[in-house]
Amino acid sequence: MSDTYLSRKAYEEFKEKLKYLKTVKRRGIAKAIGEAREHGDLKENSAYHEAKKEQSLNEARIADLEEKLRNVRIIDDKNIPKDRVAMGSTVKLKDLESKTQSEYTIVSELEADIFQNMISTASPLGSALLNGKKNDVVEIEVPRGIVRYKILDIG
Repeated sequence: MSDTYLSRKAYEEFKEKLKYLKTVKRRGIAKAIGEAREHGDLKENSAYHEAKKEQSLNEARIADLEEKLRNVRIIDDKNIPKDRVAMGSTVKLKDLESKTQSEYTIVSELEADIFQNMISTASPLGSALLNGKKNDVVEIEVPRGIVRYKILDIG
């Protein structure tokens, strides 16, 4: 598996989620399994089977998070270039057609959240912006045609 780039904040959030899954969630599932066992015959005990299914899903989530965290490279402000768009950059753009301005932070797929203006390097806009410089114009093909953005600032 290749490296996963995360901000320090996202890295800490993933660690907290992993801790929650390993402690609180595991205990809750174990309790549900124990209570379901008390109801007798396990072959026809839907509560038991549901709890075991939840246990399996939780363990898969734990394994997935552990694998992702094992390959994390943390992006700190000090190692983000300011002269070009890179992972972790905050980019101010101007849509050359509508003249509207927007601002996005370029992040990994794990951290992407369009509602917080965090776009993935794998997204069409994120990949088009990578390595761009101030005043560059990038073009992105969308269903309605080509959209052109000018990079106003990189932070």
